Amino acid sequence: MLELTMAAVSAAEAGATAGMLMADAPSEPGTVLRVGRDASLCRLATPDDWLFVSRVHLEFQCAQDGSWQLTWLRGSLPEPSSEVRLTVGEYAQPVAYGGTVPLPRGGSGEVVIQDRTAPRSVNVGFYHEV
Repeated sequence: MLELTMAAVSAAEAGATAGMLMADAPSEPGTVLRVGRDASLCRLATPDDWLFVSRVHLEFQCAQDGSWQLTWLRGSLPEPSSEVRLTVGEYAQPVAYGGTVPLPRGGSGEVVIQDRTAPRSVNVGFYHEV
């Protein structure tokens, strides 16, 4: 099972968790969890006016072996208005626009979508239960 928690944080709300949303899905091949502005397509939806997040921004997908991967889906713009980074323990890595990275099996971490133009972010914590 993959468990996700999401908080949309602006500079004035740094450290607040009142707006936290949660979603989970079984680790079955082909299972998908999405994060973005479009609530009809995404299990975790950000505020509609946070345009640095695409309608469907992130996709967590379960592979055939029960592991999970994260994809930053390409939007309609050639250059994104945000940055995405994956943090697992002390290790942080940027995720390329349109890129896919594996999540640690049985691990946890955080994916941050950072607005390039304002002090706000979408923080998505994950925990892979095996």
